[in-house]
Amino acid sequence: MTSYADIMFTTDVLAQQAEIGSKGKYDARYQAKQDEPLGQPEQAFLAARSTLYIATVNSMGWPYIQHRGGPVGFLKVLDPFTIGFADYLGNRQVITKGNLAGDDRISVFAIDYARQTRLKLQGHATLLNAEEAPDLVAQLSTEGQGRVQRVMRIRVAAWDWNCPQFITPRFDTAEMTALVGPELSRLETRNTELEAEVARLRDQLRTRNDPD
Repeated sequence: MTSYADIMFTTDVLAQQAEIGSKGKYDARYQAKQDEPLGQPEQAFLAARSTLYIATVNSMGWPYIQHRGGPVGFLKVLDPFTIGFADYLGNRQVITKGNLAGDDRISVFAIDYARQTRLKLQGHATLLNAEEAPDLVAQLSTEGQGRVQRVMRIRVAAWDWNCPQFITPRFDTAEMTALVGPELSRLETRNTELEAEVARLRDQLRTRNDPD
């Protein structure tokens, strides 16, 4: 049985928890989450992301973090324990692929800046060229994104919602449009009304100043 704490709370981490008095504080929370599949809130959150960060470790123990992004929905939930995405022409992912060849463990950091929410996942990843996995290509590709070059499949080992503190809210274009759209529409309507009123007053003034 595995939980997020089983993976992340190493002996050294437990020693630090003991030093600050938090050792055992999270036991009940994580005990209930052993081998827990992604629930509907987690699946919906991941499917709504347009950006995420993935971290792998190389043969010398150095971590490597990479940003992956795309249109909303580029990250897909294949089943309650598996997520994945397609890669298109551009980044060759040589470092990530090399790291995974030696150690398939991966960490995924998904964040919603606008709602100050983040979800962390630990798992095992496979990065395949498109010709090696046509079925996965069909499942993970996004219409209009071009030809798929690679696909990444991640088997989730554990996950955890993380503290939202200190996340500075940021909004993409679509989110800004949703926020200001109604107000902008109202202002545009009012502006049209005022322009019409100005035109009417000008006509009145012109009529008064015209000789008989």
